[in-house]
Amino acid sequence: MTVFTEQFTIGNGGDLAAGVKDNIDVAGFVTKAGSKAFSTNSVAQCHANVVSTLLDANVKIVGKLTMHELAFGMTGVNEYQGTPVNPLFPEYITGGSSSGCAVAVAQGNVDFSIGTDTGGSIRVPAACCGVFGLKPTLARISRRGVIPQESSLDCVGPLARSADTLIAAMCRLDKTFSPIAYLQTVTLASISVKAAQPIQHIVNAALDNDFIKLTQVTLPSFTQAFDAALKLMNFEMWQAYGHLVDSGMLGKDITQRLLAASSIDASIVDEAQLIRETFSQEVDAALENVNALVLPTLPSFPLKRKDALAGKNDLYISSLTRPFNLSGHPAITIPLPNNLGKPVGMQLVGAKGNDEIICYIAKKISDTHKIYA
Repeated sequence: MTVFTEQFTIGNGGDLAAGVKDNIDVAGFVTKAGSKAFSTNSVAQCHANVVSTLLDANVKIVGKLTMHELAFGMTGVNEYQGTPVNPLFPEYITGGSSSGCAVAVAQGNVDFSIGTDTGGSIRVPAACCGVFGLKPTLARISRRGVIPQESSLDCVGPLARSADTLIAAMCRLDKTFSPIAYLQTVTLASISVKAAQPIQHIVNAALDNDFIKLTQVTLPSFTQAFDAALKLMNFEMWQAYGHLVDSGMLGKDITQRLLAASSIDASIVDEAQLIRETFSQEVDAALENVNALVLPTLPSFPLKRKDALAGKNDLYISSLTRPFNLSGHPAITIPLPNNLGKPVGMQLVGAKGNDEIICYIAKKISDTHKIYA
């Protein structure tokens, strides 16, 4: 099953080739967002800002990539476009919604890909497929030309097989991105979260390095932030796509989620904003004396592919990623090789605007563990 919805070559291209998620406008192509409901739309008249930025930075765009329909799911299952296979862990789901972005990178189809992350939609598929994925600081990368047009949670960001390539991608995505050359000591605070013991054990082992100074921290509003972010996303998705429910052109899972979202009252916006402020302050405070916070990317091992294709879902897979969409802090996932033969990721969270620091730490940790040369 191909991961490309469209294959083409735009730009003269330098040393890097990229693919973009199919909810990002590329002039001359229909932005389908993984949905039959958009298949007859007119072609985009201009590139999304992120596409224009990459072309100006001498990156070659080689295609648009599959995704969970409407970017509204975490499994990567797509009735309309087909469901890609996880290259490194074929028993397991690819994760969503940037499923094709993670698969294309893991397979080596592209040097890096550009996805979107509203509740973990870059970090979850990256972790499931054994690659790196970065959710930048909220609004650091322009969303103009990305659907849905309005979102208070969504971020555009890169996925790559190595930290070096991810950093190179950020340099091309954002002229203000200035890679860090060296930190003698890395100070991290491990967040106390609910995660499967084997996963936490692998993360802890990866942190057992002489260059890491590790402390512990709790974020009292963590669970509230997850709940608020999920409700807020559902509310915003109903506003954007509720009109499609009766079209008969949506997948069953999307129709069910939208109908469930229709009952969320607009008051959730005010409630979520209060929790956003409280949780963001907690994260800021936890970061005052450390370079980054650290926790697993996934709370448990992903769903089996066969179960997801049979209709099973697991929104709890985003329980450790979604809170940082609400707070707006940058977060990166690092693949951790292990003897279990299962996908495990470590997540680093940095201060707002300090995306460079977590990218540097991700590189240092991955270089130490020789992750994906």
